[in-house]
Amino acid sequence: MKLSIEELRKKYINDPPEGMTPTDILSMSEGDLLDLDYFLNDDELDDDFGEEGFYIF
Repeated sequence: MKLSIEELRKKYINDPPEGMTPTDILSMSEGDLLDLDYFLNDDELDDDFGEEGFYIF
Protein backbone atom coordinates (compact mmCIF):
# COMPACT_ATOMS: atom_id res chain seq x y z
CA MET A 1 0.00 0.00 0.00
CA LYS A 2 1.47 3.31 -1.07
CA LEU A 3 0.59 6.47 0.79
CA SER A 4 0.80 9.98 -0.60
CA ILE A 5 3.05 12.53 1.08
CA GLU A 6 0.10 14.29 2.70
CA GLU A 7 -1.29 10.99 4.01
CA LEU A 8 2.13 10.16 5.49
CA ARG A 9 2.35 13.61 7.04
CA LYS A 10 -1.09 13.23 8.65
CA LYS A 11 -0.18 9.74 9.87
CA TYR A 12 2.97 10.95 11.63
CA ILE A 13 1.39 14.17 12.93
CA ASN A 14 -1.34 12.14 14.62
CA ASP A 15 1.16 9.62 16.01
CA PRO A 16 4.69 11.08 15.90
CA PRO A 17 7.65 8.72 16.32
CA GLU A 18 9.41 8.74 19.68
CA GLY A 19 11.52 11.85 20.11
CA MET A 20 9.61 13.88 17.53
CA THR A 21 6.73 16.34 17.77
CA PRO A 22 3.96 17.13 15.30
CA THR A 23 5.76 20.43 14.63
CA ASP A 24 8.87 18.48 13.59
CA ILE A 25 6.77 16.49 11.12
CA LEU A 26 5.18 19.65 9.71
CA SER A 27 8.58 21.19 9.02
CA MET A 28 10.02 18.10 7.27
CA SER A 29 10.60 18.13 3.52
CA GLU A 30 8.94 15.50 1.36
CA GLY A 31 12.23 13.66 1.02
CA ASP A 32 12.83 13.66 4.77
CA LEU A 33 9.31 12.40 5.37
CA LEU A 34 9.80 9.57 2.89
CA ASP A 35 13.14 8.68 4.51
CA LEU A 36 11.48 8.65 7.94
CA ASP A 37 8.75 6.33 6.71
CA TYR A 38 11.27 4.05 5.00
CA PHE A 39 13.45 3.66 8.09
CA LEU A 40 10.50 3.19 10.44
CA ASN A 41 9.09 0.46 8.19
CA ASP A 42 12.38 -1.06 7.05
CA ASP A 43 11.71 -4.30 8.94
CA GLU A 44 8.51 -4.80 6.93
CA LEU A 45 10.54 -4.60 3.72
CA ASP A 46 13.12 -7.19 4.73
CA ASP A 47 12.75 -10.63 3.21
CA ASP A 48 14.76 -12.24 6.06
CA PHE A 49 17.12 -13.76 3.50
CA GLY A 50 20.45 -14.50 5.12
CA GLU A 51 19.16 -14.20 8.66
CA GLU A 52 19.76 -17.90 9.27
CA GLY A 53 23.37 -17.82 8.13
CA PHE A 54 23.04 -18.64 4.44
CA TYR A 55 26.52 -18.85 2.97
CA ILE A 56 27.91 -19.82 -0.42
CA PHE A 57 31.20 -21.67 -0.28
